[in-house]
Amino acid sequence: MVAQEFTVDLNKPLVFQVGHLGETYQEWVHQPIVSNEGPRFFESDFWEFLTRTVWWAIPAIWLPVVCWCISMSLHMGHTLPQIALMVGFGIFVWTFLEYTLHRFLFHIETKSYWGNTIHYLLHGCHHKHPMDGLRLVFPPAATAVLCVPFWNLVKLLATPSTTPALFGGGLLGYVMYDVTHYYLHHGQPTKRVAKRLKKYHLNHHFRIQNKGFGITSAFWDRVFRTLPQTKAAEKTR
Repeated sequence: MVAQEFTVDLNKPLVFQVGHLGETYQEWVHQPIVSNEGPRFFESDFWEFLTRTVWWAIPAIWLPVVCWCISMSLHMGHTLPQIALMVGFGIFVWTFLEYTLHRFLFHIETKSYWGNTIHYLLHGCHHKHPMDGLRLVFPPAATAVLCVPFWNLVKLLATPSTTPALFGGGLLGYVMYDVTHYYLHHGQPTKRVAKRLKKYHLNHHFRIQNKGFGITSAFWDRVFRTLPQTKAAEKTR
């Protein structure tokens, strides 16, 4: 009963409030507030700073790392066509991760205090404030931490000379994902394909939030039959 009566104060830092919503959190977080300015997350200026990222920081920080990874495999003797195949495969694997993480982790249903809190930090905040321009891309500090286990996983599955290029391809896929995601929210596409992709993604936010989990494409939604059956989605076919 306490959780049902709790009201979030949007004028105060939100992160440690949302857990108190309990079972009503899912309903609350999927009622978007459309504003280009997002709420405050933390009282601490340091932690608040870490949650805000300008979109161009993603390619500025990570594209040099991608180039460095590719150069490592080149120096180990691989040809440009081989590198292109490895990078392409890395991008393809990323698109699958993009879909599965969005569908099964970012949209997991929570109702406990810490479950709600973690979900809000991970993805709920984006659905509550979908136009928050400083929280549309993943904070670089968090990405750096996650790169370590992903690098070790690729290293375990691949050879020493192919690991850098494969990892670089996956990282390039991530960069493409994040800048595309920002563009779909704040860009004004004029090309037909981009317009369709924007409609497809905004449909996920504002109409059918349990469908349409792809960002850079609807490919895996078609494979796993989670493509929304709406007029907006039909135009992406």
